[in-house]
Amino acid sequence: MLQPAKVPKAWQGLSQLKLLAPGAQALYLRPRLLSGQGPTGTGRQGWPQGPGFRTRLLVTALFGAGLSAAWLAARAEKERRQQERRTEALRQAAVGQGDFSLLDHQGQTRCKADFRGQWVLMYFGFTHCPDICPDELEKLVHVVQQLEAQPNLPPVQPVFVTVDPERDNVAAMARYVQDFHPRLLGLTGSTEQVAQVSRSYRVYYSAGPKDEDQDYIVDHSTTIYLLNPDGLFTDYYSRGRSAAQIVESVQRHMAAFRSVLD
Repeated sequence: MLQPAKVPKAWQGLSQLKLLAPGAQALYLRPRLLSGQGPTGTGRQGWPQGPGFRTRLLVTALFGAGLSAAWLAARAEKERRQQERRTEALRQAAVGQGDFSLLDHQGQTRCKADFRGQWVLMYFGFTHCPDICPDELEKLVHVVQQLEAQPNLPPVQPVFVTVDPERDNVAAMARYVQDFHPRLLGLTGSTEQVAQVSRSYRVYYSAGPKDEDQDYIVDHSTTIYLLNPDGLFTDYYSRGRSAAQIVESVQRHMAAFRSVLD
């Protein structure tokens, strides 16, 4: 019966190569593996010794790290170009065009111009939503809080627009938004006003049948919209995007917006 080959002591020390970048590991091991030889110039414990080996090991590690850095830089540049193309395509889709007139949860009239000069994260939903809306608003709030924790970034205004104006009047919105964030702004209005702003942002919503208690669910799209300080629709985030991913995206858009101003 064949016995597994015993690993020479000279090779056991190679576990130390895990400390190197993957590229450096490959560059060091490949010539020796192809030749079927163990490490040369080994010391008493079978591991290479001497200043010459240490110098080669350092050079190899730095070379491997350089390759990793170059790869990461190329990947970042590729993602940046993809983001620019995506943003331009979204702008050409004419989302968020035109003005709107709604009431906030304090009864004050709000229009699109009121948000000029601010970054805005906007979500459409309704206060009777059993799970999706609370979850998405919690995520939106976490994004705002993470951005607030960075003093070098401008503040972001969170906005919640109802798609259920029949039940979500000013008082209902005021009760609802206070459970999420002190700056969360609730917006409502007449059926026509809500329909207008929803069409502008391509928001789908449809009220389901009423039960014996006159209760009903509103089926609606679940998207968070990002508006830049010029009031332009800049990006959107579906339910699959995490708070961390949204924070990263918002930061990139802020940096791009600053670079244009500079």
